[in-house]
Amino acid sequence: MSKSKRSLNRRRWLGLTGAAAAAAWLPGGARGAAPTLARAMAETDLLYLTPLLGGGRESACQAEVWFVADGGDAVVVTASDAWRATAVTRGFARARLWVGDVGVWSDANGAYRALPTTTATASFVTEADEHARLLDLFGDKYSLEWIIWGPRFRSGLKEGSRVMIRYRPS
Repeated sequence: MSKSKRSLNRRRWLGLTGAAAAAAWLPGGARGAAPTLARAMAETDLLYLTPLLGGGRESACQAEVWFVADGGDAVVVTASDAWRATAVTRGFARARLWVGDVGVWSDANGAYRALPTTTATASFVTEADEHARLLDLFGDKYSLEWIIWGPRFRSGLKEGSRVMIRYRPS
């Protein structure tokens, strides 16, 4: 079934309520763009991200990743030694996000740059209860894939081979 014809289910409801929260949370000057970004966060399975270096330069490290929307923030789970995690550890907590799906970033010829975008500040989510709550959202959003990836994400977070990162729009 195409995403535009999906019925309202728990995942879409959570995404839409998160999108509404994002629109209300953004400062007045950014509200004109918020519905597009919020809608994209509610409707897509991927976002593209890159850390921002000194002076706001984009890192050469970019990727498309699974995420869940949580109160206007985007939350990802990644390997603890992945550049997304090491960038935050090294003090590069600012990132640029593009929300949508145009395929693998390296094959997209920059098409993701036309997607709704924002800058965000990254921080690690370390509380076990937040891990559990957010992993449940991942399971709702990626239900088929979660059969394989859910146990990997859960055990990786417990043992430290994975981290959870929250990207809060600036």
